[in-house]
Amino acid sequence: MDQKMIESGTDGGAPLMPHPDVAASSGGVGAGVLMCLLSMCCIQFGAALSSSAIATYGATGATWLRLAFAAIILAVIVRPKVTRYSREQWIGALVLGAMTAMMTISFFLAIERIPLGLAVAIDFLGPLSVATLGFGLSRQLAWPLIAGIGVLLLAYNGQEWVGNLPGILFACGAGTGWACYILLTKKVGSVFTGFEGLSMSLIIAAIVATPFGFASAVPHLTGYGLIEMAGLALLVPLLPYALEMVALRRMPTSSFGILMSLEPAIGAFAGFVILTQPLTPSQMFGTALVVAASIGATVFVAKG
Repeated sequence: MDQKMIESGTDGGAPLMPHPDVAASSGGVGAGVLMCLLSMCCIQFGAALSSSAIATYGATGATWLRLAFAAIILAVIVRPKVTRYSREQWIGALVLGAMTAMMTISFFLAIERIPLGLAVAIDFLGPLSVATLGFGLSRQLAWPLIAGIGVLLLAYNGQEWVGNLPGILFACGAGTGWACYILLTKKVGSVFTGFEGLSMSLIIAAIVATPFGFASAVPHLTGYGLIEMAGLALLVPLLPYALEMVALRRMPTSSFGILMSLEPAIGAFAGFVILTQPLTPSQMFGTALVVAASIGATVFVAKG
């Protein structure tokens, strides 16, 4: 994956704003690796743990609640200067926030219908394609092709096709949204400082998601539900963002990108542990192909 994409972070459906420019330090690489792994676990296990929220509030309701709580928590911390932003900043925040909302809704609608590992693998095709196509039509197109074969293996358990067509299409929509998000982050990230871009994009995303999720979520909200959704908002995207930002200070971006390539495997593992979604040997091989394709693309970009 290209450096700009690596520095954008990843959220399996709720992507993050670009990290402030940081330089990798020579020390603390081990700690950086641990933080990177913790970030991915937060993202994927957070998605798996959202299954009860999806069952209670619906996919769109759970998405709205998670975005709303994340937006509120970060706004309290960052206190974005909403009255001082330029027209360019507002347009960037509006476009990116809307993309974040629609991508996250699509991802939650996907994991409501198909296994988490499959959804994450399909979602991963978006940034992988952006990283590869950035180098033109060349042999590097083999990486998305290998990942696509892996997805096909994941979608078949040896007896029947897993999931359903709407779930596959929603996952494709989330992957397309993630690809568009990556293309937007460079411009938007350059006009904001610190966490303000993340805060504004989450506020816009929560507002955009309100018409889709408010009606299905609010009637079912309880005190426990509020605490649950606040916790899920911390798991994704707030805690992963902080962990990734610190990790990037401790390790090269190429190493960070290779580690982040493990995300489809962690998603499949989270689906197995939390949601009891087993994998056949062929599906495990499919997951390995997606991971290998991502690592291959990352190494190529690092050398290029």
